[in-house]
Amino acid sequence: MDLANLLIQLLNSVQYGLLLFMLAAGLTLIFGIMGVVNLAHGSFYMLGAYLAWWLSAQVGSLPLAIVLGALLSVALGLALEWLLFRHFYQRDHLDQVLLTFGLIYVFEELRSLLWGDDVHGVEIPKALDWSLPLTDTLSYPAYRLFMSGLCLLLALGLYLLISRTRLGMKIRAGAFNRDMAESLGINIRLIHAIVFALGVGLAAVAGMIAAPIASVYPNMGSQVLIMCFVVVVIGGIGSVRGALIAALLVGLVDTFGKVLLPQVSGMLVYMLMAAVLLWKPEGLFKQ
Repeated sequence: MDLANLLIQLLNSVQYGLLLFMLAAGLTLIFGIMGVVNLAHGSFYMLGAYLAWWLSAQVGSLPLAIVLGALLSVALGLALEWLLFRHFYQRDHLDQVLLTFGLIYVFEELRSLLWGDDVHGVEIPKALDWSLPLTDTLSYPAYRLFMSGLCLLLALGLYLLISRTRLGMKIRAGAFNRDMAESLGINIRLIHAIVFALGVGLAAVAGMIAAPIASVYPNMGSQVLIMCFVVVVIGGIGSVRGALIAALLVGLVDTFGKVLLPQVSGMLVYMLMAAVLLWKPEGLFKQ
């Protein structure tokens, strides 16, 4: 592998890892802070992809569609938390699994009724429909660089929100000791609603920005959900920093595994997870 191809695979692995982080960050926040096992998280990714396809056709602009889709996704997250999830915080994890597993089928049926079962493509914005030349024969798509940049920007925003704001302090307090936080006057129900809406929004935005390169098709959420859980387990449940490092590791292993060891590439990510759990059963970082 020459230097240009190595650089391309590094960029691909970082882009994939950052996209996984956006998904896994919401999942680890929801589980680490709210204690909810959300199997429907991949459905929000699928919903975001379909919103990108449908809204961009309506408004004629993918960036505008992403903004509108993010707002709609956050509103959906708030509605779901209020109608369903807040009633399951103190319930057994099996009840949460059954609820979120049922939501997968609900979202799939709604998707089929609203948008059908066809595969759709989303056009890359003209301003990003070009490639950065690396050599005389190799180049790298500008849209993938945009995806990485946007994911990094959102990761930075999430870090600042969690670690540098009063809201973030309340979120951390609720995650550490819910009863003590409530006794100090923190509105835990409001914190849970914000965290759940944030997780849904991150997953949906990930689906929207991935739509132009991954296409839009039924059941696309189930494929990324497994990788999300792998990232959360490796990084440590409830740790956003762990989710970022684990997502980048998974991106590197998955991308280079497909290039260098294609015969066993499907096993490498799970072998990485097993190795980490043997070394640190709680994951790389504790909450």
